[in-house]
Amino acid sequence: MLYKSLFAGFYIPSKIKRYAHFAWGLRSFFRHRISIEQARAVVAQRLINREDNFLRLVERGIFGYRKSPYLPLLKQAACEMSDIQDLVRTRGLESTLLALREAGVYVTFEEFKGREPMIRNGKIIPIQVRDFDNPYLRSYYEATSGGTTGMAVRIPISLDHTIAQNYPILLAYDAHSVLDLPIAIWYGILPDSTGVENILRGSLFGNVPRKWFSPVVTRDLKASLVDHLGNLGTYYIILMGRLMNLHIPFPEYVSLDHAAVVTHWAADILKTHGQCLIRANVSMAMRVCIAAQEEGLDLTGVTLMGGGEPPTPAKVTEITRTGARWVPNYWFTEAGVVGWGCAKPVDPNDIHIFKDAIALIQYPRHLNGLKTPVDAFYYTTLLPTAPKLLLNVESDDYGLIEKRSCGCPLETYGYTEHLRHIRSFRKITGEGVTLVGSEMIRILEEVLPARFGGSPFDYQLLEEEDEKGFTKVSLLVSPRVGTVNEKKVIETVLEAIGESTLSVGARALWSQARTLQIKRMEPVWTSRGKLMPLHLSQLSKSPTADKVTDH
Repeated sequence: MLYKSLFAGFYIPSKIKRYAHFAWGLRSFFRHRISIEQARAVVAQRLINREDNFLRLVERGIFGYRKSPYLPLLKQAACEMSDIQDLVRTRGLESTLLALREAGVYVTFEEFKGREPMIRNGKIIPIQVRDFDNPYLRSYYEATSGGTTGMAVRIPISLDHTIAQNYPILLAYDAHSVLDLPIAIWYGILPDSTGVENILRGSLFGNVPRKWFSPVVTRDLKASLVDHLGNLGTYYIILMGRLMNLHIPFPEYVSLDHAAVVTHWAADILKTHGQCLIRANVSMAMRVCIAAQEEGLDLTGVTLMGGGEPPTPAKVTEITRTGARWVPNYWFTEAGVVGWGCAKPVDPNDIHIFKDAIALIQYPRHLNGLKTPVDAFYYTTLLPTAPKLLLNVESDDYGLIEKRSCGCPLETYGYTEHLRHIRSFRKITGEGVTLVGSEMIRILEEVLPARFGGSPFDYQLLEEEDEKGFTKVSLLVSPRVGTVNEKKVIETVLEAIGESTLSVGARALWSQARTLQIKRMEPVWTSRGKLMPLHLSQLSKSPTADKVTDH
């Protein structure tokens, strides 16, 4: 039985062969270094060849790949390779992508994740999640997406892509003056790729992290073949790097409630070096800073850098009040890095788009119960090393795309487009009412702490079904907040919802149906150390706290 649970569903020889190729490729990878001069040259060349790179990917990765999920869409749109070439030549890349989107060549967020069938003109187009995989990757390891909006998706990550996407990241590190600082990371082990990617990045930059704090340990991983190979892969990467004279640290288990361990590492480094860099998800970065406040430590000289979730004003305030500096980055896991924080930002989530690696357009997305549509992001990959080939694939984010002069070093490299006000249209529904995530985040992170105490850590919305199938929304309030008048809490939330510009009758309907209820329990964190303001629970019949599952 154990043998079946480990290996069912996997073609073992191909998996082992793939990992063996990856392991062999590590030897040459660890000898590779990227310089500032190389990064500038590569980025400049990719920007010049941007449209040609797109056409090459479409010709080879879509029209030259019979299993491509985009072929049926292009066929329905009566669009051939020559048509796309003409569009790019006459209109440019982004206008071409917009024209394709209007012609029905796109993939929704739900279709891409395998949660809904792809239906166009009344016909179902059969696709599977793995159909989006880049068929031309040579050797790679498998990681998973964050899974914060549903089932995690397995993603192939190649060493070639690690090199390719780190050219602009090196320029971003240099722009923020963190390239040579002592580094610590607080990320998990494989199949969570963030920890390994930071180790590999450190090798390329010639500055390997000194500490690897991990919120998970081996026993937390599921017993699948890929997870076991990934766990072995983590330690193989470390040992191989050490054989190549790289001082790669072994992961040190630090649970979420022991953030002070990371805080004290930073305080000690500040005494000897004056500055340091910590890479972590936004919520974990905030935990480090709250621990510093509790222990009276000044983090001036510390740069906290990360993503994984929106760096809301409330979270960034908690981080920067310690004296630390916050630098955001933005990833779409299936494509890779999208952009990095501006060195002269106008707000805490001001991102330069790495347009040499990705093309990004917006298109209206209509959501039930909302007065106006949101301009959803649609991604198209431009690098041949991307783990998945994307052509107008929707994410569950929207925001503001603008072209402006900021005067920071990233602008001088050709990154003139910015992303701001990035929000998720991940939604909570109940009694026919839909609320956009950004509206609820403001209530959870600003309104409730100001009225009843606590921090953004202490409140979370949980969507679940009761035993009759009605959608109920539980407001999780941490016991740390102390005694609160639950009726007053609900009234405060409903009042704030009533003032929302994106809800229609939510206050009245939720009041009548008694949709909202209070649960005194700790908010639910994901396995990767993210605290998502909106958490979805899959329940059987009894909506009890111990049945909350992490997505």
